[in-house]
Amino acid sequence: MQIGFVGLGSMGSAMALTLVKAGHDVRAWNRSKVAQDGVPGVTLVERAADAFEADAVFTMLSDDLAIREVILDAGLLASAQPRLIHIVTSTISVAFARELELLHEEAGLGYVSAPVLGRPNVAASGQLNILAAGKADAVAAIEPLLVPLSRKVWKLGEDPARANAAKLACNMMIAMAIEAMAEGVVLTESVGLDRADFFELILGTLFSGRAYESYSAQITGRSFEPGFKARLALKDMRLATEASNGIGRTLPLLEAVREGLSRAISAGVGEKDWSIMADMTIRGGNGAAASENNLETKS
Repeated sequence: MQIGFVGLGSMGSAMALTLVKAGHDVRAWNRSKVAQDGVPGVTLVERAADAFEADAVFTMLSDDLAIREVILDAGLLASAQPRLIHIVTSTISVAFARELELLHEEAGLGYVSAPVLGRPNVAASGQLNILAAGKADAVAAIEPLLVPLSRKVWKLGEDPARANAAKLACNMMIAMAIEAMAEGVVLTESVGLDRADFFELILGTLFSGRAYESYSAQITGRSFEPGFKARLALKDMRLATEASNGIGRTLPLLEAVREGLSRAISAGVGEKDWSIMADMTIRGGNGAAASENNLETKS
C-alpha cells in the first residue's frame, strides 16, 4: 500500500522505517530537511501535499498548532485524494481531535486518532501500543498498517477523541508515578536508605509495572538524557488540564505534576527527559528550581 507520512522526527522516522520494512511504499515529508540516509527506503517528497497523494497518510507532528499549520491552513484536506484515510498519531487535545473529525467528515475523508505509547526505539522494533478510535470501517481499513508498528492495537470506539483522552490520561499518570517515586525517595533518603534499595522494595511489592521499572532506573542512575522531553511532557499536561477544565473538573495531582514540569522548563532543562522533575523534587523538597549546572546528569 502507498502510505504518506508527515513528520519525521525521532518517532516519525522510526515508524516510517518500520512501515518500509513491512513492505509498504512510504512517501514522507518533514518541516525541516531530512537526510535520505537517515530514512533508507523512504521516498522524501517536496511538499506535505505530496504525502497526501496516497491511500493513507500518517501525521506525527508535535502539537495542535503544527497540524493546523501544516495540514489545515495549507488546505490539504480539500486537495486530498478521495477516500484517503488520515491517521493522526500525534498527542493532541481532545477539542482539536473533535475538530479534525468534523473537518475530515466535511471533506469526505476518513479520520482515525491513533496516538501511541512507546519511545522511538520501541517504534523501531514494532512494539508500540497504539490507541485507535474512529469510524469502524476506517479503523478496519488501516489496521493492517498499524499491526507492524505495534505489539497491540487498542480499539477504543468510534469517537476519535477517546483515543486522545486516553493518551493524555496515560501520560498524566506516568508523570504522577515519577513524582510519587521522587517524593518516596525524599522520605527514605532522609534516613539513609539508598534509593536503589527503596526501588527494589517497591518494585518487588506494591508497584511493579513498566513505568515504575523504567523511571525508577533513571532516577537511581540520575540519567536524564531525553526519551520524552520535559517541554513536550508539559505540553501534554496542559492539554490534560484543558480537557479537565472542559468538563468542569480540577485534578489536584495533575496540577502538581504540571507545576513540577513548569519548574523544569524555568530551570532551563526542558530538553532533558521528563523524569528530570524527580531530580528537582529530590534536590529541592520545597519546590525551588534548580539550575542546569547543578543537576547531576549522565548519558
